[in-house]
Amino acid sequence: MTKKELAIAKRNQKYNCAQAVACSFSEEIGVDEAVLFKACEGFGSGMGCLECTCGALSGAVMLAGFRQSDGNLEDPSTKAKTYQYTKQMVQAFQSKAGSTSCKELKGIETGKVLHSCPDCIMDCVEIVQEVLGL
Repeated sequence: MTKKELAIAKRNQKYNCAQAVACSFSEEIGVDEAVLFKACEGFGSGMGCLECTCGALSGAVMLAGFRQSDGNLEDPSTKAKTYQYTKQMVQAFQSKAGSTSCKELKGIETGKVLHSCPDCIMDCVEIVQEVLGL
């Protein structure tokens, strides 16, 4: 099963979009899937059903931190690289989907769907693979 297929299967198991993306890479980043599931729970439907930033993109950005951060609480030295990865991912997603807003992607106000949730999930999986090398 590909990562895209795995992420869609998780979405079909009632994971939200952020959970579907992040949990699909639990082995690669060495974080228990249950921890990722819990951490991503509030990002569903554009952050708690507010239809803000796409949940799939939020899950991808969370992976950037897990992949890159040195976790040094006293003197963190990895923020710049994590921000660089985040910027690349957000820009790539914006380019593919036409927006980063859940409301715009779903066409809530316009009636015109720019990008479906499954498409957002699959694009974010691809972006994680490309940018983070997972």
